[in-house]
Amino acid sequence: MDVPPGFTGRTKNMVCRLTKSLYELKQSPRAWFGRFSLVMRKHRFSQSNSDHTLFLKRNGGKTVALIIYIDDMIVTGNDEDEISELQKYIASEFEMKDRGGLKYFLGIEVYKSKLGIFLSQRKYVLDLLDRYVRLQTCRNTNHTKSLFSKYPDQVPTNKE
Repeated sequence: MDVPPGFTGRTKNMVCRLTKSLYELKQSPRAWFGRFSLVMRKHRFSQSNSDHTLFLKRNGGKTVALIIYIDDMIVTGNDEDEISELQKYIASEFEMKDRGGLKYFLGIEVYKSKLGIFLSQRKYVLDLLDRYVRLQTCRNTNHTKSLFSKYPDQVPTNKE
């Protein structure tokens, strides 16, 4: 680590003590993703031009894809050996947990069956319905009125 700009005084045999975690800095996600991208390129993956969080490796008729969102990733493809090698490689570079088969990603539930892969937002819809039903039951209270009205004294318009 370099001495901060503007620091005056003796710098020989001195160290800097961090008072803030690097993870709290605005630029830390970008720095982490830059390092992750470099690690993927070293493992001969190419970054997609259409989605910079998607990394692909093609070898003959085999393809492995990795997509990452913050600290969650999906690894898939038709080359089981390459997938296993990739997981070991990433685990050697980063702290990583394998949570098994894909069940939930970015609010989307994933179901696999003999018929194929099915995506669902059932939980999201149920949460919306739960919120809406609760909103309906307290619709006429002052609490709800003050939450959703820009002006708490405003009289609702009859739209019928």
